[in-house]
Amino acid sequence: MTSYEDDIVDGILREYAARKLRRYTTEGHWQEVAELVAPSFINTFFEWGEMVPGMKKTEKQIDSKAALALSRFGAIMDSLLTPRNSKWHGLEASDPVLNKNRNVKLWFEDTTRRLFKYRYAPTANYSSQNQQIYRSLGAFGTGPMFIDRLYSMDGTKGFRYKCMSLGNVYISENHQGVVDGFIRRLKLTARQAMQRADWAATLPQQIKDAAEKDPEKRWVFLHCVKPRTDYNPERLDAKGKLFGSYYISLDLKKLLSEGGYNTFPMPTTRYEQDPEEEYGRGPAMQVLPSIKTKNTEKRIILKQGHRAVDQVLLMHDDGLAAFSLKPGSMNPGTVSSDGRPLVVPLPGGNVQVGLEMMQEEDQIIDSAFLVDLFKLLLDDPKIFTATQVTEMIAQRGILISPTVGRQQSEYLGPKIDRELDLGSDMGLFLPMPPELIEAKGDYSVVYTSPLARAARAEEVAGLQRSIERALAVVNVTQNPAPLDHYDWDVIIPEAAEIDGVPQRWMRDKAMVEQIRTARQKVKQAQMEIQAAPGAAALQKSNAIAQGAKQKAA
Repeated sequence: MTSYEDDIVDGILREYAARKLRRYTTEGHWQEVAELVAPSFINTFFEWGEMVPGMKKTEKQIDSKAALALSRFGAIMDSLLTPRNSKWHGLEASDPVLNKNRNVKLWFEDTTRRLFKYRYAPTANYSSQNQQIYRSLGAFGTGPMFIDRLYSMDGTKGFRYKCMSLGNVYISENHQGVVDGFIRRLKLTARQAMQRADWAATLPQQIKDAAEKDPEKRWVFLHCVKPRTDYNPERLDAKGKLFGSYYISLDLKKLLSEGGYNTFPMPTTRYEQDPEEEYGRGPAMQVLPSIKTKNTEKRIILKQGHRAVDQVLLMHDDGLAAFSLKPGSMNPGTVSSDGRPLVVPLPGGNVQVGLEMMQEEDQIIDSAFLVDLFKLLLDDPKIFTATQVTEMIAQRGILISPTVGRQQSEYLGPKIDRELDLGSDMGLFLPMPPELIEAKGDYSVVYTSPLARAARAEEVAGLQRSIERALAVVNVTQNPAPLDHYDWDVIIPEAAEIDGVPQRWMRDKAMVEQIRTARQKVKQAQMEIQAAPGAAALQKSNAIAQGAKQKAA
C-alpha cells in the first residue's frame, strides 16, 4: 500500500479502538436489557460475541411482559410516525410565495408519491427494517438505518434499507451533537467478499485463495464513513463528496476501496440522550429496575403457586411411614385415635398480594412503552363524538410529542434527505419546474402522520368548539352575522391540509373563482327570469298610465 493508504488504515483502526473502549460500559447495559427484554440481541454487542444457530436465549427471562410491551411499542411508533396505509409526510417549497405555485405543488406531490412507491417496494425491505428500528429504539434507545441504492442483477432501480445491529456500529457526533460518522464491522465469507465489484482489484490474495478452497470462511471488514476534511465540490471523484467512505480488511489491515456520499447514509435516531453520551437510552433502559423486579416477583409467585397446588406436608414422626398421594389410596396412621390429623399442609404465602405487586410493575412498564396511552379508546365502550375524539387525540399528542417528536429531526428528516439524493441520482423523479430550479430546489418536509396531525389537532378542535358556540347564537337569534367572523377561504384549505387531504383533490384558487363567477351568473340569470313578469306588468301599467295622461291632455 501507499503511504496515503497506510495513513487511512491506521487512522480508522485508531478510531475503531477508541470508540470500542468508550462504549464498553454501554455494551454491558445493553446486554442486561437484551437478556430480559430482547433475547434475540444477546451476545451481539461484543466483538468476541458469537451467535450459535439455535442457542438458547431466554434462560434469564422469567416474565414476558416487557418483551410484549416492546413489540407493542414498535407497532405504536409505526402507527404514529410512519403508518404504511397512509402518506405520513409531504414536501413543499421552503419559499412561502413559491409554495403557492400550482406547478411546484404538483411536482412535490408527485415526488412524494414516487418516494412512497420506491420506499415500500418489496425489494426495498423498508417495512421490516423500520420496525426493527423502533424495536431497537425501545430496547436500547438507539436505531441506525443504513440506506443505499438497490443493487439488482436485472437493473431494477430503487432503495435498499438495513437496520444495523448496534453491536456492529460505532457512531460519532459533530460539535453540535448530530450523528455524522460511523464505523461498522462486517463479517463476510470469502465468497461474499468476492461478490463486491468495487473490491475486485484490491481484495487481498489470501481472501481470493480462500474463496476457492474454503469459500465459507468468514473475514472481518470495517466500513468507515465520516465528513471529508478535504472536500472539493469541483472534483468528480470521491473527494467531491461531502462524506468519505472507506472499506478496509481488519484481518489483513488493507484498504479495499475509497468512495463517498453526498448525504449521510445512516440516519441514526436516539429516544432520549443523557449528557456526555452519544448513544440514546430507551424505555427498557429507563424502567429496567421495574422489569427486573417483575421477573423476581414472577419467580416467587411461581414457587408459591407450585406450593399451593402441590402442597408441602408436615408429618408426625412417631413411626408414621411414608404414604401415597395417588387417588383412591389408603394411608393408615395419619390421624390420631380421636380423629385429629397427624399430617397437615405447610401454610403458604398470599398469592393475591404478589399478583397485585406484579400489576403495579406492569403499569410502569406499559407507561414507559406508551401502551397505556392507547387503552382508553380501545377499552372504553362509550361512543365518543368527533369533537371528543379530536380533543383526546390532541391531549395524547401533547404527551407524546416531546418524546417521539425527536424522531422527525434525527431519523425521518435525514432519511428523506438521503432518499431524495439517491432518487435524483438514479433519475426516479420528474424534472423540476423552472420556478423550483431557479430556487435551487429548496424544500421543506411537511409531516402528516397521526402524531404530526395530533400536534395540530388542537387547532381543529378549537375551531369546532368556536363554530359550535357561533351556531348556538345563530339558532337563538336567527341572525347569521356571528358566522361572518370566520374566513372560510382560509379555514377550509388549512383544515383539509391538517386532515391529510391530497393537494390534487383540492381545486386551486383560479378554478374556485371560475366556479363562483359561473354560479353568480346563473343566479343573476335566475333572478332576471323571476323578475321578468313583474317588470313586464310594471311596464304595461306605466304605458296605460301614460296613455291616459295623453288622452286627458
